[in-house]
Amino acid sequence: MPRTVKETQMTPAVGQQRDVYKPPLQQPAKPRVHTNPRPATAEEFEDDAVLKGVLLDSTLLSGLDFEIVEMEQSRLAGTRMNGTNLERCVFADLVCENVDFANLRARDTSVLRSTITTSRLTGSHWTSGQFTDVTIEGARADLAQFRQSKLRRVVFRETNLRQADFQFAELTHVSFENCDLSGVQFANAKMTRVEFTNCTMLDIGGTAGMKGATVRGPGAMELSLSLAREAGILIES
Repeated sequence: MPRTVKETQMTPAVGQQRDVYKPPLQQPAKPRVHTNPRPATAEEFEDDAVLKGVLLDSTLLSGLDFEIVEMEQSRLAGTRMNGTNLERCVFADLVCENVDFANLRARDTSVLRSTITTSRLTGSHWTSGQFTDVTIEGARADLAQFRQSKLRRVVFRETNLRQADFQFAELTHVSFENCDLSGVQFANAKMTRVEFTNCTMLDIGGTAGMKGATVRGPGAMELSLSLAREAGILIES
């Protein structure tokens, strides 16, 4: 039986999706930083240390090894942690400004309710870690690795993530805003409520791991080229 005019109008065309309301992403909680943190020294940052309400200002912690350090309600400003190794550490309610995390190695480490701004995370490794309620803004995180980490309520904003690695990571309520994601690897990632807005998305790897994500802006066209490449489709102009 032929469809009525009303049925035809209500049925979307092939390849067309119905508009479905999606509630906004859950936003990261703001860090609860001590109103008057006391200045701390590098000597206080040691294995099994518990630091609360401290200020590490231009502190040098480069190339050192630390295990089971806990830091909360604190500020890091101009601190250098490049090449540092962290194991099973917990950082909660931190404000990090102009911090150098380049080539840092962090394993089983958690970052909770924290902001990281104008900082350098180039080549840093955050393996099997946890990022919850974290905002990373105006940072360099090219070649950074988040393998097997769990990211929940995380915002990457105006951040260079070129060739970053999110393989086997779990991303939930994560937003990438105005970021450079060229060459990023998402193989075997799991995404739930993940959004990409006005990002550069050239040569993305592991696009199957982006299933369920929402892409807005010019990055959508760039991503389509990566999708075609991984599907074995050759596009000639």
